[in-house]
Amino acid sequence: QVQLVESGGGLVQAGGSLRLSCTASGRTFSSYVMGWFRQAPGKEREFVTAISWSGANTAYVDSVKGRFTISRDNAKNTVYLQMNRLEPEDTAIYYCAARRDWTRRIELTGYDYWGQGTQVTVSS
Repeated sequence: QVQLVESGGGLVQAGGSLRLSCTASGRTFSSYVMGWFRQAPGKEREFVTAISWSGANTAYVDSVKGRFTISRDNAKNTVYLQMNRLEPEDTAIYYCAARRDWTRRIELTGYDYWGQGTQVTVSS
């Protein structure tokens, strides 16, 4: 069993930055692919980014490429999401999630564990 706890959300003006963190319990963190998803009001949850077990590979949705950066520190059981040049369209609840395989990383199904989410609000 893995428990995920996100932190770092908040209110920021457009153009600003936030860094989200997601810390996992347990000793098997490095065996999981980690992903970040987000859900805006009235919309479905969508893939944002994912990082492979060692951090060697990453993937991003087109809308955040060049603005968001995912990273992980396996010694600290933590994955990070650095969000720069935030836009009002980035407003959502952000969730981290863990899965075993890399192949289907953009799909919600297959993520075994989810955090409770952290609110990000970007004002214009």
